[in-house]
Amino acid sequence: MTFPDQKYADIAAFAADYAEQFSKASASVDGDKLKEAASRLGEAYARRATVYVCGNGGSASISNHLVCDHLKGVQTDTDLKPRVISLSSNIETITAIANDISYDDVFVYPLKTMANAGDVLITISSSGDSENVVRAASWAKDNGLEVIAMSGFDGGRSARLADTNLHVTADNYGVVEDVHQSLMHILAQYLRLEQMSDELVAARKF
Repeated sequence: MTFPDQKYADIAAFAADYAEQFSKASASVDGDKLKEAASRLGEAYARRATVYVCGNGGSASISNHLVCDHLKGVQTDTDLKPRVISLSSNIETITAIANDISYDDVFVYPLKTMANAGDVLITISSSGDSENVVRAASWAKDNGLEVIAMSGFDGGRSARLADTNLHVTADNYGVVEDVHQSLMHILAQYLRLEQMSDELVAARKF
């Protein structure tokens, strides 16, 4: 059953049901897949590989936020120096490619330009089926990059292309995006925690 499937008499009731949907969606993420994603990212950061991330709309915002929390946050109190680039962040490049070539190529074009085998691509897409995201994931798989997908709904093509798919079982865009944002924070904070002593963890704010 989809959410919401009815109108609400007041916003408090809607908020309560939304929170319940978020809780269920969060719990739906496979813990083993989350461990895989953390391992892939931790190893990439340790070997100084570049991690690229992309998404459209709200997922673009999560992609850009990921750069902050992983590039800056993960290296706080650690020896890691993550190399992280959001393919969603440069509006000049995005619009030039969209105008001159195709919007479907806005992520794969810079990926082809900059990425090397051994790098990692994170795709963020609620549907998992955005053409520009799928093209980037497909190229990455064919050229020796590891692919981590964050998906919702039925997972789409990006889920099937990914080496590790962090799937959120929900069909509300807001709920899926909220969980994806949480996963971004969880990965960043956990990778930081791994590198810190117990005493330092207790003394810091996260």
